[in-house]
Amino acid sequence: MKILITGASGFIGSFIVEEALRQGFETWAVVRKSSSRSFLQDERIHFIELNLSSEEQLKEQLKDHQFDYVVHAAGVTKCLHKEDFFRINTEGTKNLVRTLIALQMPLKRFVYISSLSIMGAIREEQPYQEIRESDKAQPNTAYGKSKIEAEEWLESLTSPFPYVILRPTGVYGPRERDYFMMAKSIQAHTDFAVGFKQQDITFVYVTDVVQAVFLAMEKGQTGRKYFLSDGEVYQSSTFSDLIRKELGNPWWIRITAPIWLLRVITFCGEYIGHLTGKVTALNNDKYHIMKQRNWRCDIEPARRELGYEPMVKLEEGVRRSIQWYKENGWLK
Repeated sequence: MKILITGASGFIGSFIVEEALRQGFETWAVVRKSSSRSFLQDERIHFIELNLSSEEQLKEQLKDHQFDYVVHAAGVTKCLHKEDFFRINTEGTKNLVRTLIALQMPLKRFVYISSLSIMGAIREEQPYQEIRESDKAQPNTAYGKSKIEAEEWLESLTSPFPYVILRPTGVYGPRERDYFMMAKSIQAHTDFAVGFKQQDITFVYVTDVVQAVFLAMEKGQTGRKYFLSDGEVYQSSTFSDLIRKELGNPWWIRITAPIWLLRVITFCGEYIGHLTGKVTALNNDKYHIMKQRNWRCDIEPARRELGYEPMVKLEEGVRRSIQWYKENGWLK
């Protein structure tokens, strides 16, 4: 069996590559010339460069290949310009799928990695309820809007195409950089939270996302959309507390700022980003993500239809992550 994995050099993509190799797939990793291959060292990996911004180039680059499965994990979560989210996340997906259809690729399954962020801030009346597939998506970030546009386009296809969509909540684990910044901050004795209203947060460890990818390839129903989490709900301080524990309980100052202050900080951060030409984590999307209070989601369809069962809860996942960061020199 031959599998193509886009975004292979990224956090989630590199773990998908490892699992594909473990399961004996002929594994093709999509990379750019500028992509780091530090997590793609296995000599069995076949590398291929694809230009997802050009349907014509994609046809030329893929015309001599036949894949059984495609996992589309490529995308951006932070951009300097709003339109780049749509150029990469939305149009890139369209170009790839159009090419696969035009080449009459005999796919058994196309797995698209989307995000819980496509739903936006819904069901925020307390007590919070799980976000369900039947809820209307109301994305409040450029990232979420670009992802839902790609989902809706897949749904609008008139010709048969065997796609399955996965919508993970916050994905963490070794190699991940955004949550890693929290660990660095806590090691430097500061923890920062936003908002005084209760915030219910969900997480999913990276290998559980990978588990869902391969279950979707095997059992996913065409057109279905599955939320992914570890099945638990946490408070906003839980993640920080666990990180601090794994770091040896350094002294810290925990700062909880009001939402309006976050709005000021992210506005300034986005403005400075445009001035310097550098992408910053303190941007408009970050404001909406941190402001959102309800991140609960219903994973029962994934359990029932795919046989998905999260294996790594937050305490164990944080332990593994911090250990990896230390062993690889990201944390001292």
